[in-house]
Amino acid sequence: MIENFLFYLHIVATSIMIGVIWVIQLVHYPSFHFVDRSRYELFQDFHMRNISRIVFPVMFIELITGVLLVQSPIFGNSNSSFYIAFILLIIIWFLTATLFISIHKNLSNGYNKNIIYKLVNLNWLRTILWSLRMVFIFGSISDSL
Repeated sequence: MIENFLFYLHIVATSIMIGVIWVIQLVHYPSFHFVDRSRYELFQDFHMRNISRIVFPVMFIELITGVLLVQSPIFGNSNSSFYIAFILLIIIWFLTATLFISIHKNLSNGYNKNIIYKLVNLNWLRTILWSLRMVFIFGSISDSL
């Protein structure tokens, strides 16, 4: 059944993003403080270009499968846990588009200790939201049984 395939693909994409966001939160973003200041702009450009190659396709798959599943009778509006997980995904996309892209663009102008601290602190929102998504996604399995 196509809905099962979409659901498993959605779980895989979400799982990948959870792994990525925790590595970014605990290792990658804090390491911004240790980059040579004279090369920081090059580093930030490198980071933005290359992290996008990883996260954008996976986030896109997560979004598209989420949109398709939220419209399905099995996983959609009749399944409150999946619906909550989908709302959390929309919030993650909104935060990424409105806050994180601009913070990274700001860091493209050079190292700024305060902006990096802001980035790390704000990114806890996405880290927690992505982790909560999986709780609700697994909850949706029991809702649909």
